[in-house]
Amino acid sequence: MVEVAVGGLTVADRLDALARAVVAGREVLPADLVAAAAAVEDRAGHRMRLSADHTVVAFAGATGSGKSSLVNAVTGVDVAAVDVLRPTTSEALALVRGEEGSAPLLDWLGIRRRHVLDQDADPAPAPDGPSRRPWSRPQADGALVLLDLPDHDSVVVEHRLEAERLVALVDLMVWVVDPQKYADAAIHDRYLRGLTGHRDVLLVALNQVDRLPPAERDACAADLTRLLADDGLAGVPVLLTSARTGEGVDALRDRLDDAARRREAATARTLADVRDVAERIRRESAPVTPVPPAARRDLVRALEVAAGVPLVTDAVRAG
Repeated sequence: MVEVAVGGLTVADRLDALARAVVAGREVLPADLVAAAAAVEDRAGHRMRLSADHTVVAFAGATGSGKSSLVNAVTGVDVAAVDVLRPTTSEALALVRGEEGSAPLLDWLGIRRRHVLDQDADPAPAPDGPSRRPWSRPQADGALVLLDLPDHDSVVVEHRLEAERLVALVDLMVWVVDPQKYADAAIHDRYLRGLTGHRDVLLVALNQVDRLPPAERDACAADLTRLLADDGLAGVPVLLTSARTGEGVDALRDRLDDAARRREAATARTLADVRDVAERIRRESAPVTPVPPAARRDLVRALEVAAGVPLVTDAVRAG
């Protein structure tokens, strides 16, 4: 992970502040919130020690959304299993661009199935569509680990739990939805609505748009954008894609290449996690909760630092 100072504070500064906030409020904070803060610290600690060259991207989606087909289209290889039987993806698959240094990262993620992308491979023919070019070299566009996750709505509980586990660990999330199920409450209530602080590390792909006439496609995209705004995710990019025809695949590749080149997604994900837990602690520590004055001062100060408040305060004072 690249150590970047945001608002004059490094990731380590904010993690330390979060830890102090938990200590200050340990007598009143719920056990699940303390556990959530510990999980953020644990994830960040591991991620900061592992490859800073790789950006880990998860493709998550519902059964039948065409997630695995889109993974194949993006990478230019037919590795992710695609079938009419559901669920198809029973175990996460990692496709690695830039193998060097990726093994410890994949071990930490707990990914057993791994495929190293051959940058010199010839373009693969896509069924009923144009040839797919292999992804460009990692030296130019950055190293990537792309994960094809099990379906988040799989009838197999273990598949859903594995998808949720990895969504909590990756740097960047691509949620793949389709015209039939993009409005399902399961994805909005259970997943997207809980990611309001993670806009910078979230993309949404409306897949299978080739099945829709132009007017319906535009209406579908507009409705999805509205639903995301209702989820608190206004401004999150919505890409229209088709794994079958290749529409939108280059645009999605460009987004992932840009994230890999900048190598900031891991830091942005950690900062989003810290802000999310800090906000939950702030709400839990409202005046109705009996907190000793000294502990309250320590807690408030730690939360201010974790959220970057001193930077805003200094700017206002200077103005």
